Amino acid sequence: MAKQALRRLRRFRIREVDACEPDVVDTLKDLHARIFLDRAPLPDFDVGHWWMASELGRPTAFAGLVPSVLGGGIGYLSRVGVLRECCGHGLQRRMMRAIEQRARRSDLCCIVSDTTSNIISANNFIRCGYVLFEPAQPWAWGNSLYWRKMIRA
Repeated sequence: MAKQALRRLRRFRIREVDACEPDVVDTLKDLHARIFLDRAPLPDFDVGHWWMASELGRPTAFAGLVPSVLGGGIGYLSRVGVLRECCGHGLQRRMMRAIEQRARRSDLCCIVSDTTSNIISANNFIRCGYVLFEPAQPWAWGNSLYWRKMIRA
C-alpha cells in the first residue's frame, strides 16, 4: 500500500520541446545515452517533434514523432525512453498519448513504431491500442515487432 501511495505522489510534467535549442538537444542526447546506452543509434533530433518529461525540473524521459519512411500521412513514434529509476509510473504511455494528440493535429492517418526484445514497451503499445503488423519493407532488426495505430480513417 505504501508503494502505491508513493507512486501517486510523484508528478511528472510532459511538454513538447524545441530540439533546435542547444540546451534542449544536449538534454535529449544525454537522456538517450543514459536510457539506451549504446544499444540504439542516436536519432536526428532536428527532424520531427520531440517531448520531454521532467520531475521537479529534472529530465526523466523523452520521445519523438518523425515522418515515417512508409509514406505521407504516417508518423513514426521514435525512441520512447524513460530513465530506469522513473519506470513504473506510466510515463511511456503518457508520452505516447501526447504524440497521438500531435499526430491528430498534424492530420496524420496513423503512427507506426517497432520494439525489439522489450516486453514492457510491447505491452504499453498494446495498452495504448496499437496492433502488430508486418510491413512490406521491414526497417528495424530481424527480431523486431512492428506496431501501428490508426489515428483517422
